[in-house]
Amino acid sequence: MKGNDGETSTLHSRQEEPMGTRSAVFCPPGFRMGMYGWRKKCLYGLILVLLFMVIVNLALTLWVLKVLDFSTDGMGQLEVVPGGLKLKGNAFVLDNLIANQIRSRSGEPIVIESSRNITLRSRDKLGRSSTVVHMGIDSLECLANKFQILDDRGGLMFSADRREVVVGAETLRITGEGGSRFSGSVQTRLVRAESGHDLRLESPTRGLQIRAPKELKLESRGGHINALAQNDVSFRSEMGAIRLQSSSIIVPQLPTAKVTNRQVGARSFEVFQLCACENGKLFLADPHVVCASENEDSFCR
Repeated sequence: MKGNDGETSTLHSRQEEPMGTRSAVFCPPGFRMGMYGWRKKCLYGLILVLLFMVIVNLALTLWVLKVLDFSTDGMGQLEVVPGGLKLKGNAFVLDNLIANQIRSRSGEPIVIESSRNITLRSRDKLGRSSTVVHMGIDSLECLANKFQILDDRGGLMFSADRREVVVGAETLRITGEGGSRFSGSVQTRLVRAESGHDLRLESPTRGLQIRAPKELKLESRGGHINALAQNDVSFRSEMGAIRLQSSSIIVPQLPTAKVTNRQVGARSFEVFQLCACENGKLFLADPHVVCASENEDSFCR
């Protein structure tokens, strides 16, 4: 039909386009594609804000890395070494510090300081607290089943547990002016005073007993041995004898018996005979008379 010639020619032209070519899009008059107006301004503003935030974050990250001195070896004075961390300087721990080993650098001391107290705690396999060392403002407390102090050679210097306290030093020295006080018994092989000082065993209000299963030896190589008591001093041997071995044995202040039947004109002697009463009391008598006295009852009472 002739009225449709234009449409027919247009249809033929569209069909004759080669394969692989994109057909043109025909838009009505007055229509524009894209973003215009306030939408375009908002998009550009959002892009600028995001760019500003990226720049600020990058600058802050670089500033933090600079302040903390981050490097490939570690952070500032804290270096990562094989097997742990190496710190050069002071470390402030705000909470708990858990480590297998804390060691100072070679030739330098290690100082652990706290404004209040320091507590060292160890736990057993079940996680229960087994040993605690607490250092307070004016006290040191140790909670353990056994406490030991060893010297550099591994020898025992001091040991304490629930059963006994052992002092392994060669000499135990107590420098207090009041001496040492024991509420129970003391078992030892030797009690010796310091060189140049006296040894004094005293019980101000009660008795003092010194016992030995085999032998008791009191020795003074350069001075005297004095035994002073308010009442009696008793030496008793259950199975054997009491021996006093010396070049001279002096018993002063023994009473001397008076004998009325002394011969007239008999001279006095400086040597007397030693007499003993039935109860063990001693008195002196003239050497040529019988051990008797007119006041014998007062001597042997």
